[in-house]
Amino acid sequence: MSSPVLAALDVGTNSFHLVIARMRSGGGFDIVTREKEVVRLGHGGGEMKHLEPEAIQRGLAALERMAQLADSQGAPLRAVATSAVREARNADDFLDAARRVGVNIEVISGVEEARLIHLGVLQAVPYFDRRMLLIDIGGGSTEVLIGEHGQTLTARSFKLGAVRLTDRFFRKGEVTEDALDECRSYVRAALTTFEREVRRTGFDAVVVSSGTAEAVARMAHLAEADSPLRTYNCFTFGIDAVHRAVERLAAAPSTRARAEIPGVDDQRADIIVAGAVILETVCETFGVEELTYSEFALREGVLLDTLERRAGGGMHHLRNVAMRSVRHLAERCDDDLAHSAHVARLALQIYDGTQDIHGLEPACRNYLEAAALLANVGLVISHSKHHLHSYYVIRNTDDLTGFTDHEIEIVALVARYHRKSEPKPSHAEFGRLESEWQRVVRVLAGILRVAIGLDRSHDQRITSIAVHREGHRLVLDLHPKRGTSDLNLECYAAADRGDLLEDATGLELRFRPISLRSAP
Repeated sequence: MSSPVLAALDVGTNSFHLVIARMRSGGGFDIVTREKEVVRLGHGGGEMKHLEPEAIQRGLAALERMAQLADSQGAPLRAVATSAVREARNADDFLDAARRVGVNIEVISGVEEARLIHLGVLQAVPYFDRRMLLIDIGGGSTEVLIGEHGQTLTARSFKLGAVRLTDRFFRKGEVTEDALDECRSYVRAALTTFEREVRRTGFDAVVVSSGTAEAVARMAHLAEADSPLRTYNCFTFGIDAVHRAVERLAAAPSTRARAEIPGVDDQRADIIVAGAVILETVCETFGVEELTYSEFALREGVLLDTLERRAGGGMHHLRNVAMRSVRHLAERCDDDLAHSAHVARLALQIYDGTQDIHGLEPACRNYLEAAALLANVGLVISHSKHHLHSYYVIRNTDDLTGFTDHEIEIVALVARYHRKSEPKPSHAEFGRLESEWQRVVRVLAGILRVAIGLDRSHDQRITSIAVHREGHRLVLDLHPKRGTSDLNLECYAAADRGDLLEDATGLELRFRPISLRSAP
């Protein structure tokens, strides 16, 4: 039996990158083919608030071609979009049109983008055991991450991209000394907020990825050699080479002249100055002396991430990443973590006990656990309507890694419906879901409501729940902790919140306290 083939597509601000690979049985992958198209989906010197109709059409045409290529290889396609799409107010227009041509695109946060790039880079550069500073300069944003042993120690996404800063400082390809100084100052000011964290965490190796980094690496090599390397992966160059590249690029009188510099792709010549300045300033700000180029980046990280998701229970890396990020957000925003953690335990017991009834996919259990732990993060904003605030916090934080954009939406909605109004099609976010996902939200939110009721006193007096079906009833046997004799409040609160779960399962809920004396 042949190994599966997967395709990953990076829907970037400047370019779309497709990679198709055959998965190895022992882990990893072998590249089948690559495809790249310069689309220029995003533009703007500040916020990229709008995708122009012409850019959307270019993007859709590229998507169709790349989807056809993936289909010709029998490769399921996973596509992720970065800064241009996540910032655009009309992103839904593009995403809806992409679905019509057969491509479902996940919009990922900057920090999740950094994590996936890190995952990809580790397949190309042998720095797993070193504390790595990773720098990836895209068209709309720059991701900076410090990682070690495959784990993210700290990460940040900056709205500093080669296209974005070209639009702001070097329009029409003109490069002046004043524009260079202004660009450097702008980049340095943005990086300052992260400088202390980078220096506190420290690093002993630096890896750069992206088209800008490759161009600078090529320039560094070809400045001292007559012919290009067959591959620049793992090519190492120093900060002096970066300085010389910026000087040479800035001295070129036009975009056409920059395209003639050995190492510079003519499709990147108009934005390479801004990209090189970003790289130079990042190195100066964080004290970088030597850099190693990685040929792998986001799309390869998406491949590995997809492979790990498909592996399910055999690989726990993704779940660990996701739940660490959930707990981190909960610790920042929830002042009663013990209650939330206990509710999560009770909710999972109810979920497991009703598995044969609801029949949800295993991943839904993770969504329920995350939603239970995060249901009260909205309290950091206000107690009034905190369920709505919880949705906002979960949906807009950059801290949740290891989840797709769709998964974050499901977690946020389950948390949003942990109290007050039940899910309704008239609610915009819920109404946009496909019917199967609306059912998932209803079942999980129904379970969460009951679990919250069963810790109404916030003192964890119910230690465990045994669930079984008796005809048209769903009976929950409640086991109290030693010394507890009264579960009336918990039973009342759970019953009061049980309508949604009853409706979702079609069964009548009954709560039965188990006396410690009668327990076997």
